[in-house]
Amino acid sequence: MTFVEGPVRVRVPATSANLGPGFDALGLALGLHDEVVGRVTSEGLEVDVRGEGAGAGPQVARDETHLVVRSMRAAFAALGESPPGLAIECDNAIPHSRGLGSSSAAICAGVLLARGLVDGGDELLPDAAVLALANELEGHPDNVAPCLLGGLTVAWIDDGVAHAVRREPDPSVAPIALIPPFTASTELARGLLPTSVPHADAAFAAGRSALLVAALTGSPGALFAATEDRLHQAYRAPAMAESAALVAALRGEGLPAVISGAGPTVLILTADGSPSDERLRSHTPEGWQVLAPGIDTSGAVTER
Repeated sequence: MTFVEGPVRVRVPATSANLGPGFDALGLALGLHDEVVGRVTSEGLEVDVRGEGAGAGPQVARDETHLVVRSMRAAFAALGESPPGLAIECDNAIPHSRGLGSSSAAICAGVLLARGLVDGGDELLPDAAVLALANELEGHPDNVAPCLLGGLTVAWIDDGVAHAVRREPDPSVAPIALIPPFTASTELARGLLPTSVPHADAAFAAGRSALLVAALTGSPGALFAATEDRLHQAYRAPAMAESAALVAALRGEGLPAVISGAGPTVLILTADGSPSDERLRSHTPEGWQVLAPGIDTSGAVTER
């Protein structure tokens, strides 16, 4: 196997999963990105981090435990050989542990960067294999799929292997993210879910998730009804009481608000709102960031 001289650059978008009723299936790529640059060296490992995870507060690792590095090692193993040394630069803009897919972005960036550093890597590890490997590393396909493909994705697992289809979002849909100054644990939030739900709630979720795909791809007037959830948000509310209260307040104003991923970020899927909307501003807690990132339609991009 031959490694390219590099550098190779990978740009990956933030994502929002679930989107209300589409639990573990629907995901949307957002116009907020991390960039990772890598090159093969003669020996050792160098990791440089800028932005999220580099300043005040919890900092990301700079060794083999770094999630990008771990994902690269897994991809190199799938490709058949690991290089003698690596130098990696991470420029992070996606907030960590906020429900915006920062872990999925790191995993996708690592897998794609490893593939990009191998001559003929696209043939050795095709796109379907990238999605499958990223899902193995992440555990759920609803974040890695939109990160890789962009736009709106519907993901599922068949015989243990992740698959996804992509749909083009309606150009009028403009997501707004309300990002709190605190983090949340995905493991804790998932641990609050029941092992079963009433049949009526499952049927309700199936109908609303189907409606949500239609609303996001051509019928945005249905977004408020389409984002109503009975599968996971109420069960997770104790882990993020402030976020749950904000979703309830915004929906009380007629805004299609949901918990982004496992939270605690709140996402508003609207075709007619803006960060200056008085209904939004009057309910947003002090210290929360209001961001209108737009939708990323390109997905992950690799450049040599």
